[in-house]
Amino acid sequence: MELSQLETLAEQIGFSHMGRVNMAALVPSPAVREMCASGRCQMYGRSWGCPPACGSVDEMGAQLRLYRAGLLLQTTGTMADDFDLNAIREAEQLHKTRFGTLARQARLLEPDCLPMSAGACTRCKKCTYPSRPCRFPNQLFPSMEARGLLVSEVCQASGLPYYYGPKTITYTACILIGREP
Repeated sequence: MELSQLETLAEQIGFSHMGRVNMAALVPSPAVREMCASGRCQMYGRSWGCPPACGSVDEMGAQLRLYRAGLLLQTTGTMADDFDLNAIREAEQLHKTRFGTLARQARLLEPDCLPMSAGACTRCKKCTYPSRPCRFPNQLFPSMEARGLLVSEVCQASGLPYYYGPKTITYTACILIGREP
């Protein structure tokens, strides 16, 4: 699949913003993983899509280096104020729906593509980790943060804004293509 095909699909699905990934910016950081382990989002050790289940920083780095191109995808919502939880949830759900649709279509065209979501997997009310396998492994997309990436830095290095102004919330995901054998 060509990156332009992925861009066309993303445009049709309705993402607010998108940009090509600066592949050199995809360097997993132990510091991001430390944020996960510190309980910042409270999902560390609770999901197949989060650390430590998704692999080590070194494993993530090796995996990311296998790809030649990628596309950052964003959904931006507007809020009545900085604490508008309904708008935050709506933007998150819209982004996850859009991203799930794009990831499924991308995998039909390129089964080895690497979708990286925004935030923790929320498909199941209660994850089976660690006692049983994931119920939906084909729909499990570990986030960019779970892979050790600081999303704001990846966006900046790729020329895509991360912040769109007051009273906005933006979710960012990514799909990598062109896996080397």
